[in-house]
Amino acid sequence: MSGSKTRAGFVAVVGAPNAGKSTLVNALVGSKVSIVSPKVQTTRMRVIGIAMADLPDDGSGAARAQVVLVDTPGIFRIAKRRLERAMVAAAWQGADDADLVALVVDAERGVGAETEAIVARLKEQRTPRFLILNKIDRVPRDRLLALAADLNAHLPFVRTFMVSALKQDGVADVLQGLAAALPAGPFLYPEDQAADLPLRLLAAEVTREQVFRQLHHELPYEAAVETDKWQERADGGVRIEQTIHVQRDGQRAIVLGKGGARIKEIGARARHELGRMLERPVHLFLHVKVSERWADDPAHYRAIGLEWER
Repeated sequence: MSGSKTRAGFVAVVGAPNAGKSTLVNALVGSKVSIVSPKVQTTRMRVIGIAMADLPDDGSGAARAQVVLVDTPGIFRIAKRRLERAMVAAAWQGADDADLVALVVDAERGVGAETEAIVARLKEQRTPRFLILNKIDRVPRDRLLALAADLNAHLPFVRTFMVSALKQDGVADVLQGLAAALPAGPFLYPEDQAADLPLRLLAAEVTREQVFRQLHHELPYEAAVETDKWQERADGGVRIEQTIHVQRDGQRAIVLGKGGARIKEIGARARHELGRMLERPVHLFLHVKVSERWADDPAHYRAIGLEWER
């Protein structure tokens, strides 16, 4: 369109584990691009979601913005395992590379040790920073205002937003605020693209979400899913074979369930979700394997975009 203007850029969404970053990114994009579960540290890698926003016409032509959201792993203060260290490194790399940083804080939980450490680290950056207080439906207004004032006293933010990502309350304001702050420039992705994640990896993430949702209290978060085969079918569907990696025989039995009931349920739910996301029939086949050392396998780290630390 003649006279049209565009803005585009990357926004790193950072915060402590379970602050609601993935739920917020999904709400901003308007479709599911990042998996969500009650288990902390669900997100292991940087996941990119792409949101489009119309900006108010300032008289020089209609403007649109492409907000490229980088959903990062939750940043925890003490990362002991190699996987945890790689996740934290990926989160900070996402923040360092972004045009804007959005700090998501669980308003109900308040400022804990992890958030304090993130705020201290953000003080070292010159990137414009935005504060998003999430889960506001669970917190009295006076507490929200005090929390916002306290965080801004420690680290001045460009703007502070109060949202309930799960209920999508306040999400539109966040999108508009971030979009307006992005630099002018051409779009970085096609306008109809919602995510930048290989389909094989997306499929593995969807199954891993179901594993965590159904075995939240029974299985350690170290469980992993890999897509072994992806075969296009003549009927327009796709055949997907995946392996669920666990670390002990007892965990394998938990995933399988009595008579294989649990893994059938995991497969059915993952298949339904993938079919909805891909908009075509999905034939999903799951296998469970005991892989005691998968968390020390460099190939697994590379497959999900994490740096291998010796």
